[in-house]
Amino acid sequence: MVIHVYIASSSGSTAIKKKQQDVLCFLEANKIGFEEKDIAANEENRKWMRENVPEDSRPPTGYPLPPQIFNESQYRGEAEAQSKAASIHSILP
Repeated sequence: MVIHVYIASSSGSTAIKKKQQDVLCFLEANKIGFEEKDIAANEENRKWMRENVPEDSRPPTGYPLPPQIFNESQYRGEAEAQSKAASIHSILP
């Protein structure tokens, strides 16, 4: 089981940077192994993330924004849903 966190290393948005940091800190604090996938530096990561966020979890306009969380290839949510849940069980299977 590998948690993949899709981030943007060069985001100009402080809100996105904070959400990314919150998710990564939560995983580290709970000793949950994860792998960062940078959508800013890798087009394949960006494409995969955009294609695999479920339709009902996408914004009404535009593309899903990081951070997005997957357990292997299973979608586990975006940062706001994770911060509201603040639960390991919402990330793990």
